[in-house]
Amino acid sequence: MSLEFVGLKEINGPLIVLDGIKDTSYEEMVEIVLDDGSHRTGRVVQIEGEKAIIQVFEGTRGISLTNTHTRFSGRPMELPLSREILGRIFDGAGRPIDGLGEIFPEERRDINGSPINPVSRLYPRNYIRTGISSIDALMTLIRGQKLPIFSGSGLPHNELAVQIVRQAQISSDEGGDFAIVFAAMGVKQDVADYFRRSFEDSGVLQRVVMFLNLANDPIIERIITPRCALTAAEYLAFEKGMHILVILTDMTSYAEALREFSSSKGEIPGRKGYPGYLYSDLASLYERAGMIRGKPGSVTQIPILTMPNDDITNPIPDLTGYITEGQIVLDRSLDQTGIYPPVGILPSLSRLMKDGIGEGYTRADHSAVANQLFASYAKVQDARSLASVIGEEELSDVDKKYLEFGRKFEQYFIRQSENENRTIEYTLDLGWKLLSLLPKEELDRVDDEMLAKHYNPQYAEEFKGE
Repeated sequence: MSLEFVGLKEINGPLIVLDGIKDTSYEEMVEIVLDDGSHRTGRVVQIEGEKAIIQVFEGTRGISLTNTHTRFSGRPMELPLSREILGRIFDGAGRPIDGLGEIFPEERRDINGSPINPVSRLYPRNYIRTGISSIDALMTLIRGQKLPIFSGSGLPHNELAVQIVRQAQISSDEGGDFAIVFAAMGVKQDVADYFRRSFEDSGVLQRVVMFLNLANDPIIERIITPRCALTAAEYLAFEKGMHILVILTDMTSYAEALREFSSSKGEIPGRKGYPGYLYSDLASLYERAGMIRGKPGSVTQIPILTMPNDDITNPIPDLTGYITEGQIVLDRSLDQTGIYPPVGILPSLSRLMKDGIGEGYTRADHSAVANQLFASYAKVQDARSLASVIGEEELSDVDKKYLEFGRKFEQYFIRQSENENRTIEYTLDLGWKLLSLLPKEELDRVDDEMLAKHYNPQYAEEFKGE
C-alpha cells in the first residue's frame, strides 16, 4: 500500500524525519516531491515508534519542512535485471549512464540480497587464472572465494584491477560463461574514465557490468553501490549459470561514507569513528560470495581497499581480514623500486588455495613449488637483514645465493608488464628455474622425486649477466 505524507518534522544533513508514521518498514523506498515539482529518492533507515528517519539520495538542499510530499512505496530498493546488463555501465544506484537506454527487466530483486543457507553452500574449488604470476602461483584465487587486495594511497591498485578484469579466465573445459561485475565507489572522474576506456579499448566491456559512483556523487549512493553490484552478480551466477568475478574498489571510500552517514544519525562511534556495526556491515557484503549446491554458477569477490597511512591494523583492513579468506598486500618498497605489480609475497596468502590447485586443477607440482618459493623468499629477507648489519661481502656463500635469488625473483617472477598475460604452466616453470639458482640441499619443501624431475642447475645460465 502506497502512503503519502505532507510536511517534515526535521532535516538533518542527508536525513529527513517524519512523525506519526505507521505501517512502514526498514529499507522501504520513498519518493519525495519538492515545492517546485522535482522528485528525489530516499529510503527508510531507522524507525523509532511512529517516527521514521529517511536518507535522501540526492541530498536535502532546497527541501521545505512544510510543503514537501513524501510518498512511501511499500517495497525495498530493487534492481531491474536481465542478461542484457552485460556490457552496460550504471551509476552507483543502478541507473544506466551509457546512453543505451533503460534495462527491460526479466525480474527485479531487492539489493540487500538473501543470506546463503550455510548447509547449501558448496566448498570453493578450482581456480580463476589472472595471468599474474605472483597471484596465480602463490596466492591463487579460488572460484567462490573472497580475496581482498590491501593497497595504499598512490599504489597501482587501479591498474592491477584493470589487468585482472582484462585477463581473468576460468579453465576452458569447465563450461559455463565467465563475466565480471565491476563496482567503483568514490572515484574521481579521471579514474572512472580510465576504467571505462581501458575496458572498451581491450574489448572486454561486453562481458563486464560496471557500476560507477563518483567522488562528487551522494555518499548515500556510495553505500548502495556494492549492494547493486552484488545483486547483479547473484542474478547472473545463480539464475543464468555464469561464473562471476566481482571487483569492488575502493572499500575504504565505502567505509568512510558509512562513517559519515552513521555520524549524521547521531550513533555512538567505535574505533577511528567508524560505526560499531562496521564488521557486520562488511560481512553482509563479503558473505555474498560463494557457490550454492544445485546451481552451476559462482560469485567470487576481490574487494580492493586503500589502507590509511599504510596501516594494516586500521579497522577497515583489520575487519576485512577477519571475514575474508586471505589477502593480497601491495608493498610500497617494491613499488618504489619500479616493480609492477608490487605484490608483497610474505604478508599475502590465500587460505583456500590448497584445495583448488594441484593435479586436476593447475599442475601436480603447484603446491610444492609455491611452498618452496615462500620459504626461500623468507630466507632472502633474513639474508638482507644480516647484510645490512655486517655487509654483503661478509655473508656466507649460501646467503649470497639467497640474495641473488631474491633479486632475480623480484625482477623476473613478481615483475611483469600490465599487458603480460602468463599461463599457469609458464609461471610454474619460471618458479622452478629461479629455485634452480639455489643449492639443491636448500630446497627442503620439495620431495626428492619432484626435485629430480624439475630441478636443473643449468637454468641458472638463463639469468647470468642480467
